[in-house]
Amino acid sequence: MSGVNPPYHLRQYIGISEVSGPLFIVENVHDIGYNELVEIIDDGGVRKWGVTLEVARNLAVVQVFGSTAGLSLPAPRVTFKGCPFGIGVSRDMVGRSFNGLGQPIDGLPAPVYERIANVNGLPINPTARDYPRQFIQTGISSIDVMNTLVRGQKLPIFSGSGLPYDALAAQIVRQARIVGEEGGFAVIFAAMGVKYDVARYFMDSFEQSGVMGNVALFLSLADAPSIERILTPRAALTCAEFLAFEKGMHVLVIMTDMTSYCEALREISTLRGEIPARKGYPGYLYSDLASLYERAGLIRGRQGSITQMPVLTMPNDDITHPVPDLTGYITEGQIVLERELGQKGVYPPIAGLPSLSRLMKDNIGAGHTRDDHPHLASQLFAAYSHVKDVRALALVIGEEGVSALDRKYLAFGEAFERQFLAQGEREDRSIEQSLDLGWKVLALLPKEELHRISDEEIAKFYGK
Repeated sequence: MSGVNPPYHLRQYIGISEVSGPLFIVENVHDIGYNELVEIIDDGGVRKWGVTLEVARNLAVVQVFGSTAGLSLPAPRVTFKGCPFGIGVSRDMVGRSFNGLGQPIDGLPAPVYERIANVNGLPINPTARDYPRQFIQTGISSIDVMNTLVRGQKLPIFSGSGLPYDALAAQIVRQARIVGEEGGFAVIFAAMGVKYDVARYFMDSFEQSGVMGNVALFLSLADAPSIERILTPRAALTCAEFLAFEKGMHVLVIMTDMTSYCEALREISTLRGEIPARKGYPGYLYSDLASLYERAGLIRGRQGSITQMPVLTMPNDDITHPVPDLTGYITEGQIVLERELGQKGVYPPIAGLPSLSRLMKDNIGAGHTRDDHPHLASQLFAAYSHVKDVRALALVIGEEGVSALDRKYLAFGEAFERQFLAQGEREDRSIEQSLDLGWKVLALLPKEELHRISDEEIAKFYGK
């Protein structure tokens, strides 16, 4: 199995005592560690791999990477490798496709790995962190202007099922870049529990747009075992850490769908007989998610960086569901896809008000994007918020019953959604184009209503 650590010490046992789905139990074991790599050879001589999920006084619970078919109770040879699961890492992984365990699936030979790295990794020590700096341009106006992505940030995408989050994630992969630093930027894309047609969509999208040479793709399909879904984001982040902190690259990691990852975690927790917490998820869901999200950031004294955009679906559009709820506590903002906008045909349907980027304020404006950016974004938020109030009033008394000024706000709201928020899946707007578009829709409002913009900015940009 490519990408597996060489053994530090071997302990081999003959026979297993119990099989339950993808799990089996080995009794009378000694000095076995949690998360240790395991090699299993079944009755027919077929080699399988797994990891230990639980270790008691004299037994170990092992989950297999795949099916337990062929494992009869007395016969298998089980070898504990004495080391955790790891993958090979190399600069040559960029431009390649792998499964969730880091094995190539593009028909090409495995890259020449520089070393084997433990996929579990460690969160970045808070005392070693540097403050996230530098704007990352996604080419999407609603993100770049209203919810700016910053190098080293964790900015998740919250979506309801059926909304085009896959298309949005693929568009960000195609378009994301650090303006002025075209070299040394890579994207790691990890997909968990996706159907084959969705995986094919991602691969074709990246290849046809010509960005595949800058992307390392980790795909765990829907029929892969739960343990592979658990390992996929860890393998992707291990590759990202190598590129960022050993090769000095700026890496954007997109992980979709984190809800699928959490469901795999819940499935394994149930098989282990653990006491469930909210909605059946294990009580350690928060710390498990944090162990992934906190692997993003900047390290003081290191050139590279890791920026994360986890994508997750909200069951029943419930933003208080445990997965988005806990994700929001760990990350620095969120981009929320709104079903109402999606039903209007607006793409991407990014909600104007629930979305936010907490690191935006320190990374826009003079020296970062453009001088007018902070005030323009604030004014767009304020005006669109008033549009929501006017629409609610118009539903009660009718549009003809609102004031002339409020009708201008309704026209602004329509233009804001149709011209500013909406754009094509292949439309890549520069930050200057997005800011100019913001001023264009603001021109539908009287100057007297622009309370968050300075007179100098109005004179320079309003109506121009």
